[in-house]
Amino acid sequence: MTNDKDIARSVKMKPIEEIAAKLGMGPECLELHGKHIAKILPCEAPKRERPGRLVMVTAATPGKSGEGKTTTAIGLADALTAAGKKAAAAIREPSLGPVFGMKGGATGGGRAQVMPADAINLHFTGDIHAVSAAHNLLAAMIDNQLYFQGCDLLPGPSVTWKRVLDMNDRALRKIVVGLGGVTNEVPRETGFDIATASEVMAILCLARDLPDLKARLGRICLGFTRDGKPIFASDVRAQGAMAALLVEALKPNLVQTLEGTPAFIHGGPFANIAHGTSSVIATRVALDAAEIVVTETGFASDLGAEKFFDIVVRTGLVPPPDACVLVATLQSLKLQAGVKAADTAKEDPGAVETGFDNVRKHAENLRKFGVPFVVALNRHPADAKSEIEVFASLCRADKMRFALSDVFALGGAGGSDLAREVLAAADGDPRDFRLLYPDEMPLAQKIETIASEIYGASNTVFKGRSRKKLEMYEKAGFGKLPICVAKTQYSLSDDPKLLNRPKDFTLTVTDVSLSAGAGFVVVVCGDIMTMPGLPKVPAAEHVDVTDDGEIIGVS
Repeated sequence: MTNDKDIARSVKMKPIEEIAAKLGMGPECLELHGKHIAKILPCEAPKRERPGRLVMVTAATPGKSGEGKTTTAIGLADALTAAGKKAAAAIREPSLGPVFGMKGGATGGGRAQVMPADAINLHFTGDIHAVSAAHNLLAAMIDNQLYFQGCDLLPGPSVTWKRVLDMNDRALRKIVVGLGGVTNEVPRETGFDIATASEVMAILCLARDLPDLKARLGRICLGFTRDGKPIFASDVRAQGAMAALLVEALKPNLVQTLEGTPAFIHGGPFANIAHGTSSVIATRVALDAAEIVVTETGFASDLGAEKFFDIVVRTGLVPPPDACVLVATLQSLKLQAGVKAADTAKEDPGAVETGFDNVRKHAENLRKFGVPFVVALNRHPADAKSEIEVFASLCRADKMRFALSDVFALGGAGGSDLAREVLAAADGDPRDFRLLYPDEMPLAQKIETIASEIYGASNTVFKGRSRKKLEMYEKAGFGKLPICVAKTQYSLSDDPKLLNRPKDFTLTVTDVSLSAGAGFVVVVCGDIMTMPGLPKVPAAEHVDVTDDGEIIGVS
């Protein structure tokens, strides 16, 4: 069977200047990073009279191997290009943690890939490294403040700012710093998060421009004084140096698909522990230049899509999507129906029908926001005709637009039906976008609204000091911020063992934290970790370099 790398080798990449020219961007708009990667500079590129239309790709609850949202988004962009549209993709960049952990690469698959895949999956243009450096600079300045001024400004135990690393490393989740005597530091407990969970990453992806980035960095809350007053990064005068480290990272990255469609890949916040979408800057640049832009949100509608609507669109910097795509796979539906992973390749139409309840709930979630959508069945070679027919008939019975997507095997040609349905939905289906909750709603009630309306929970429980912390945030003036839930991606609930469409369950809030610079409150539910660990057999074991320097095993 031909693998992704063999397919990529069979395609000759075009110079990135040629890709940019498709969007009306000349050399003055490009900062070249080799022949096939460029950062986009502020320039006088011609803009469309009206911004392009936006298509957002989300999914049903994924299994361990995912639903193929990125592959679908890339293939759809190619299919729209083949249909004569001036299309572009705007997606997240991969994190080294998943690349070397369980997931592997995140540049699509089969004939729906972005290139050069190895460069994108590994260091790319260094944006995530810049985020790590800026984040850790602030951590160093906080500890420096503690060393020279003691706890006058920052009571040591109240410091909430950890350090970050773009790698899965469970040993760093909880650590003690400052050991070795008074010449080293003030000893205290802290830990590491993965870089893509950093508030700095969220800020990079939500900032309008450089001045907004700098202002948001200054609003990062480091902790609270004993009388409940917030302390900000601006109080330790860190925002200027942090912004200096992020100047280059703020520029969107432009690459290409296998079929030569422009693809912006910029920013990479996780959706199970952050807000899960690429940068608003990249999306705005794409919408100014292209007729239609395909973006992708992390995991399923309960995580990525809800946050895209309630956090990203709420900023007013990105418009509500003209249409959405809800990706599903038959394998995942069988898993949701209780079929063991080893048996999902066996033909089982009954399990598909049972697992379809999960798709129904995600469809309901999209309807709550008033956006038109298409259900895309991401085809797998093992899919039986009887199972596909059951899936299609269930979509028709629920009056949902449906398209069979075969972009993995066929590229843009395999997404022609999906492109046609997406354009029909964007052109003709009713659209009445609305947010899930108003700014003025109390923070705890916002959480309860997400839990009941999006997850289907019957109750929400606040553990430990979580409710008191929410009250403190409101008292400090942060009550109007939206909510960013961190929970498992493997269930609509906060328990990965509750499959399909769980009912009569309780959402358990274990902790909350303030991301004032990004502009949301993070709500931790269940046992979710902000620093993942490697699996028993990490993908890193299969990565190598040949004697002539070719990287192998990143997929």
